[in-house]
Amino acid sequence: MKNVFKKETVSTYLKADARLTKSLRARDLLALGIGAVIGTGIFILPGHEAALHAGPAVAIAFLLAAIVSGIVGMAYAEFSSAMPVAGSAYSFGSVVYGEIIGWILGWSLILEYFLAVSAEATGFAAYFNNNILESFGLNLPKALQAGPLEGGVINLSAVLIVLVVALIILHGASLSKKVENVAVVIKVAIIIIFIAVGAFYIKTSNYVPFYPQQFQTSPLGLGGISTAAATVFFAFIGFDALAANSAETINPEKNVVKGILGTVGVSVVLYVAFSFVLTGIVHYSKLNVDDPAAYALQVIHLNTWNKLITIGALIGIFTSLITMFFGGSRLVYALGRDGLLPAKMGVVSTKHVVPKNAILVATIVQAFFAGLVPLTELASLINAGTLLAFAFISFGVIPLRKRHDIQNKGFKMPLYPVLPCIAGSLSVYFIIMLPNITKISVGLWLVLGLVVYFGYGLRHSKLQNK
Repeated sequence: MKNVFKKETVSTYLKADARLTKSLRARDLLALGIGAVIGTGIFILPGHEAALHAGPAVAIAFLLAAIVSGIVGMAYAEFSSAMPVAGSAYSFGSVVYGEIIGWILGWSLILEYFLAVSAEATGFAAYFNNNILESFGLNLPKALQAGPLEGGVINLSAVLIVLVVALIILHGASLSKKVENVAVVIKVAIIIIFIAVGAFYIKTSNYVPFYPQQFQTSPLGLGGISTAAATVFFAFIGFDALAANSAETINPEKNVVKGILGTVGVSVVLYVAFSFVLTGIVHYSKLNVDDPAAYALQVIHLNTWNKLITIGALIGIFTSLITMFFGGSRLVYALGRDGLLPAKMGVVSTKHVVPKNAILVATIVQAFFAGLVPLTELASLINAGTLLAFAFISFGVIPLRKRHDIQNKGFKMPLYPVLPCIAGSLSVYFIIMLPNITKISVGLWLVLGLVVYFGYGLRHSKLQNK
């Protein structure tokens, strides 16, 4: 009789992941984290969420999301310190909760990572098509600018950028981190310039009302802000990708926590300031566009700055693509490593020491969604998987501390057990605040995941067949 709650050992994962090259330092993880978080989330979502859910109070929504993410990030940091293995929440869940919970988290995170890459790619395409190609007098046919749900055939630019990133990822972590480290400095500098220049064009009348009446729904009138915060959580999944790279990190006990907490700290400052300036320049009701920062600069006739922010957006989204692609492919590798997906997914190539087959599968799926599904639909689906992982990992600190077979000489979450419970409870609350269609869609995805697990994974699981 097979036990679906059978728990994996850390030593098994450490032995399997020894094939991966340790080359990432704290500064590399910080660059990867900021590279992921400062992407579509900052260049596109503040506009959408201000227009649809929160008005200028979208800055508060980002602050709430960042605070919760920072607390959850501490839980991830403790797990990464105790278990420096590939797979992030999937591997952590398999050790502390048992295989089926680990699988559910892994299946949720596959949706999260793959759709995050696809969403970033469509965001990249929006800025590239609307601000770069048009400046040269080039216009792609409508059929090549959007998928069928938006009246086109395929979003060609989105598909092509996924393929470019795939080529970089296939050459290993060393090339990825070199590209990331340089690009992150450039895009952060450009965001700071937008904030500094845009501050001189703020109209205080655009902040009135700061939190419009129509968005003040239950509970306690905070429904709009809560929904906006829940919707932007995918912007903060960068630290999950950092945890996924623990197996390839030098001295993970110290470096992963520096990368995670540093990422959250830098991101909260930039997100809140960016959102505040953006809604001060342009009335929130006009910001439901896919390139709000560039649009805002057009409104105040700063066309030169418009081109600069477009370059920053493209670089920002590009680096975010690298990190999300990196994390997703490592997750597929981990599931293949353990037999829950076909074993070929867990094969590491000898030339570049990367899980080549996992990367190729990720490329096909991500390019498909990027080419055919609109950004807003993608973004709404991502967050439920993110928050589900947040909840399990936060609460998981409690059973982790009780495991005498797992030694952790590195970072530990403060205010135990109160803070883990607060982080987990807040994650559950934000799941509840997601739109109903999102919860239904993700529920169907999880049902499909259970079918795959009982139909394939349970029979081929290396843990079950020991």
